[in-house]
Amino acid sequence: MFIMKIALGLFGLGIVVFIHELGHFLAARLVGIDVEAFSIGWGNPIIRKKIGTVEYRLGMFPVGGYCKMKEDTDYKEAWEKINKGIKPEKGSYLAASPAARILVCLAGPLFNLLFAVFLFSILWGIGFEINTLGNKIILASDITPGQLYPADEAGLKTGDRIIEIAGREVSYYHQIQENIAPNPNKPLPVTIERDGRLLTLEVTPSLERSTGAGKIGVSFWADPVVQNVRDESPAARAGLLPGDTIISANGEILRNSFDFMKIMEQNPDNLALEIERNGRQGQIEFNTEDMEGELGFSWAGIIYRTPSLSFPAAVVKGIKESYRTLEVSIKSLRLLFMGIDLTQAVSGPVRITYMMGDVAASSFGQGLGTGLRSMAEFIALISIALCIMNLLPLPVIDGGMILLFFIELIRRKPAHPRAISVFQTCGIVIIIGLMFFALFGDILYFVQR
Repeated sequence: MFIMKIALGLFGLGIVVFIHELGHFLAARLVGIDVEAFSIGWGNPIIRKKIGTVEYRLGMFPVGGYCKMKEDTDYKEAWEKINKGIKPEKGSYLAASPAARILVCLAGPLFNLLFAVFLFSILWGIGFEINTLGNKIILASDITPGQLYPADEAGLKTGDRIIEIAGREVSYYHQIQENIAPNPNKPLPVTIERDGRLLTLEVTPSLERSTGAGKIGVSFWADPVVQNVRDESPAARAGLLPGDTIISANGEILRNSFDFMKIMEQNPDNLALEIERNGRQGQIEFNTEDMEGELGFSWAGIIYRTPSLSFPAAVVKGIKESYRTLEVSIKSLRLLFMGIDLTQAVSGPVRITYMMGDVAASSFGQGLGTGLRSMAEFIALISIALCIMNLLPLPVIDGGMILLFFIELIRRKPAHPRAISVFQTCGIVIIIGLMFFALFGDILYFVQR
């Protein structure tokens, strides 16, 4: 299973990189810059084929990629040669105008953004199912007593239904997460329904240092109704069936799934369930010794299908979804300077690859359509993240080169080689630092798993 997850993740990441490098490739050809090699993956090529003047390669390490242009060498060294009177060859990278080079650098991130719009548009055009839960909540302080959360301080109670956050309608639990996570330390008006009455409270999400996301200390309310029972699981051997409502466990009445989990935390030797099936009540008993930490069933959620939109409407929705994701991603950058745990919040390529494969593998287990949708969504998110990261004004990546070419465009001559050297040195230190935290975080992530 682990190998399959990595393979799926590499496939998804390879698509994102291919789109990025394709943007550079097409833009370079458009402005008259010769491309010498186009590669997916790094390291020695395991496959190479020359078509025309371009050699297409598949690298040994299937993460990353590059588009090698003529005389695309170190920027500082190249301009030192030019200052000595050595002119760049026709068709080379530096022979092109600064505006042309800016276009080439912009094309990669822009293609990633457009690809995300394309994926979101396809999803909304086809329509898809979402498996979620309702907007009824349980306070985290009721699940793990002894700690207060922003929800407690704001006056929320277990059993409340959150119907609006900051003016945005909420019908499902995933919408609560989507509105809370991007807004740590920001006061938010929250409208709830309690005992048939509407109340408006103000809650300020706290910053979760391990993820950089906002949290208020609520969890989903799931009625104790069984949705799926895994074959050969303890629940299946005991006779539990999809659709069963668990009324009580070991004599204790259940209001929701967390009441059941509290009983399980007591490690009972036997579990006696009173259930309701097709309007009739009955008893189910099974020994907990063969559970191995897993009961083998899931709680019923809410499954709804989005409508299939027309082509224009799907494109508009794809643009809106991409913009929303882009906005959230940009907001998240400032969290790097708010005391979050970088080893947990910053993911490196290893963890991203595994997470993408994990999402895909888990979703494919629920059906081909669900798997394809989940993977497409994750690829779109990674594509937007790659767009943003490559536009940061740091050397080596596109944003840093755009900055240098823009200075050259304004000054009508390149920046001084010494200034370029300082800029590149500072930027490389920052990039190495981020890579260290990302790699260290990836190692911790897998060790803890």
